[in-house]
Amino acid sequence: MIVHAFRLTKGQDLKKELEKYVENKKIKAGVIVSCVGCLYEAVIRNANGKDCIRINKDLEIVSVTGTFSIDGCHIHIAVSDENLKTYGGHLKEGCLVNTTAEVVIFELEEYEFRREMDNNTGYKEIVINKLV
Repeated sequence: MIVHAFRLTKGQDLKKELEKYVENKKIKAGVIVSCVGCLYEAVIRNANGKDCIRINKDLEIVSVTGTFSIDGCHIHIAVSDENLKTYGGHLKEGCLVNTTAEVVIFELEEYEFRREMDNNTGYKEIVINKLV
């Protein structure tokens, strides 16, 4: 396993930067272990898989979890506002870092994750291949 740790700064798009990092490092199978920080704008898709909400205010990142493959990522996020109201769902582009986002990703060298269409779900789902 290889540990990747980096920091994003004000104005960077969380999803775009995570995808760019994984692509640049050629990570074939990865998991996000930790992401703490804050956003000043968030776009989160809800559970129906269609609708997104946009939140334009200061938010704490409570949790980010997901997988990275050579075919893309699947990431969920939870954020809370000044009243500790929590919003969570599928991370979309438009989640803009406020002061910081500290990220740790584990690269799983013995695996390759792929995303293939699953006719039962209607989505590209993860396929896990052990390389060794």
